[in-house]
Amino acid sequence: ETFIFDLAIVGDVPLGSGLSSSASLEVATAVFLERILDSHGGVAYCSAKDAPLSEKQRKMERAVRCKLAENIFCGVPCGIMDQFVSSAGCEGKLLLLDCRSLDYREVSMGGENASSSDSSVLVITNSNVKHDLGDGEYPVRVRQCKEATDILTKMNPSIQSLRDATMKDVEAAAQSAGLEGVLLQRARHVVSENERTVKTADALEKGDWETVGKLMNASHTSMRDDYEVSCEEIDVLVDLAQTFGDGVFGSRLTGGGFGGCTVTLVKKDSAQELIEYLKTQYEAKTGTKCVCFETAAASGAKAIDL
Repeated sequence: ETFIFDLAIVGDVPLGSGLSSSASLEVATAVFLERILDSHGGVAYCSAKDAPLSEKQRKMERAVRCKLAENIFCGVPCGIMDQFVSSAGCEGKLLLLDCRSLDYREVSMGGENASSSDSSVLVITNSNVKHDLGDGEYPVRVRQCKEATDILTKMNPSIQSLRDATMKDVEAAAQSAGLEGVLLQRARHVVSENERTVKTADALEKGDWETVGKLMNASHTSMRDDYEVSCEEIDVLVDLAQTFGDGVFGSRLTGGGFGGCTVTLVKKDSAQELIEYLKTQYEAKTGTKCVCFETAAASGAKAIDL
């Protein structure tokens, strides 16, 4: 059975900026369709025909289907992170997501130790350099990671994806299994980034901003040099933030790369000064205006009754 409906879409997420505009549209549309189907006696997801889904299961199912929509209908070989946080986001919490099991943990910035006098915030800066993940280098990175994984699997069959590998595995494959050049760079980035992600979650909960900042800076260096998804304008923004001085802990590219935005961890009382500095210096260095705003973790997509 099919049905026809009119849909008006309004959004303020910058397009092509690395801030998950496509995922936000997909997940918001899914929530809308869920409400229609559920209110008319239908079932939004076939997996719920035998037993109702819990709210957590529904968020996971929604994210998976939205990812498949982008993979199949848009031809973008994206992962599931964007769709997942748009579906399962929680106000005031970051998500540590296992992309294999889809299990996740909510992470508080500062945990129980957070206080208004010692609070840090995230500043997003849009370079206004557009990217398109459907064309260009992003699909190439996906293929290269698969090729690197194949080499590691031949050396150690227990390694089925790069998340199974350690830096020791990567080094061993470089020495004896022919992992070299660009494939070595890609594997080194992914494996080290996974390690940084887990360490960052732990440091965030402790309110250890210095450690979080160092991990963010190392992440950008890895994305720039090993994964090669940064660009001149993004590097300018990151360098400006990292050298701003007291108040800034770390800065890095966010999103799929090749333009888009940076995310900077900064003391709350230094955020506005940083924003003005980035706007002035970025335009002076590149001739392009950037857009900055302070942000915080918010809830995922939800229906609003009018």
